[in-house]
Amino acid sequence: MLFSILALDHVQLAMPAGEEDRARAFYRDLLGLSEVVKPANLARRGGVWFEAGSLKLHLGVEAEFRPARKAHPALLVSNLPALLAAASAAGYPPVTDEPLPGYDRAYLADPFGNRIELLEPVVG
Repeated sequence: MLFSILALDHVQLAMPAGEEDRARAFYRDLLGLSEVVKPANLARRGGVWFEAGSLKLHLGVEAEFRPARKAHPALLVSNLPALLAAASAAGYPPVTDEPLPGYDRAYLADPFGNRIELLEPVVG
C-alpha cells in the first residue's frame, strides 16, 4: 500500500445555528474542554471548537440539524462519578447502558441531543 492512516485528527458533531453559548456551557464549562479559536475563513460558518490534550472536538452548524443519537464520540475521563454528579446538577442526567468490559461508562446528551459516551478505565 502506498499510504497509511496515521491517527484520528478530530471528531465533528453538528449543532443548530446560533447556539454557540450553549455549546460552551456544556463542552467548556461542564466537561472542561478548552475552546480553540477557529480559523477566520471557517469562523463565519458558526460553530465552536474544543480541545483537551490530543482530543479535538468540533461543533459545526448544520442548517437542518438533527442530533446524533447513535453515532457518538467516546471520551476517556477520570473520576466518572464526579463528572456524572456535576452533569446531573447542571441538568444533564446520565444514562447507563450495557456494561463494557474494562470500563465504567455512561452517556450524556449534549444541549442539542447529541450522544456523548464517557468512559473510565476500571483499575485492577
